[in-house]
Amino acid sequence: MCGRARLSSDVSEIRRTLEIPPERPTPNFAANWNAAPTQDLPVARYFAEEHGRGLELRRWGLIPFWAKDLKIGYSTINAKAESLALKPVFREAFRRRRCLVPFDSFYEWKKVGRGKEPYAIAHADGSLLAMAGLFENWRSPAGETVKSFTIVTTPANTLVCELHDRMPAILDKEAWKAWLGEEPAQPEELRSLLVPYPAERLKMWPVSKRVGDVSNNDPSLVAEVALAV
Repeated sequence: MCGRARLSSDVSEIRRTLEIPPERPTPNFAANWNAAPTQDLPVARYFAEEHGRGLELRRWGLIPFWAKDLKIGYSTINAKAESLALKPVFREAFRRRRCLVPFDSFYEWKKVGRGKEPYAIAHADGSLLAMAGLFENWRSPAGETVKSFTIVTTPANTLVCELHDRMPAILDKEAWKAWLGEEPAQPEELRSLLVPYPAERLKMWPVSKRVGDVSNNDPSLVAEVALAV
């Protein structure tokens, strides 16, 4: 599961980390400490016609080209790695339209009694997370084009499983070219990339319950808080 995240790094740092060529334009987007589904967020993809990698804004929640309306996007914010090649909603995108979704951290909630405690999860060294994603272009009956994406998930590692049984598929730099389609890769090779990220390379800490309200969006959301005893 990944349904809330943070992307607050400087745009130049995001471009540098994802190796976006300097000549590629950058869409306008602000720092976001509480990114949520239906929002337009930056993703990195390979533009085959231009032989280069670039960033573009896409709506979180995949809308396949054959969908009748936007509603399907509410149930497609994540895509299970185990069934990408089987489910019609993700099958074509897995074959031909893969992307990277950059975040500094993501949020998950731990059940405590009758309530829930939110946590942030990030790279242990503070570097950017590059999550495996899929993208689609959908054209509405009125002729509007909606660009969308989903985040691929895997079973949780030994750290995240304390909170949830799923986690985003985080890809190291060595896997990016294959995932983005910049070099040939068979479906089996792509699926082999989608494994739980090593727990020792991540860190996790409790954060304010204010993150549960998407209208809250400021740096304090990722500050560590003391848990109630």
